[in-house]
Amino acid sequence: MSIVTKTGDQGTTALMYGRRVPKTHPRVEAYGAVDELNAALGLARASTTQDFLRDNLVSIQKELVTLMGELATATEDLDRYAKEGYPQVTYEMIMRLEETVKAIEAQKVSFKGWATPGANVSAATLDVARTVCRRAERHVCGLPAGDVKNPHIVIYLNRLADLLWLFARWAEPR
Repeated sequence: MSIVTKTGDQGTTALMYGRRVPKTHPRVEAYGAVDELNAALGLARASTTQDFLRDNLVSIQKELVTLMGELATATEDLDRYAKEGYPQVTYEMIMRLEETVKAIEAQKVSFKGWATPGANVSAATLDVARTVCRRAERHVCGLPAGDVKNPHIVIYLNRLADLLWLFARWAEPR
């Protein structure tokens, strides 16, 4: 089977379970922004020499695949998605992010005021990832009421953006 399917040549794409929607559909915009975030985190991971960052970023990237799966499923198919055992964003995932925030804050990493991205490549890539995360969060929040049944999705993205800001400050020279 080839990656070239030609099924999107007319400007549509398939959600989970084959429902076709325009490529400009708000749901596609939302999970597409999360896909961009995942790629930005991959760049950040490749740009760092710090095991602490690399290990955390790869775990987050794997969780984003879970988040994208939920977003790529039409509301009317979410029960089927859950019943078939696909992973979903959980409270525990949010708590892991919060625990990492606490660990960084315990190191007295400053979080007051504005930061100027670019102190080094690692911090700059993390700041780019943070802004992409905020965009993804806005796209998810912009979906019609009821389209995101799992409230953990928005909370996860919000916590992740905060954590990425702290990661960038942590990566800067102190």
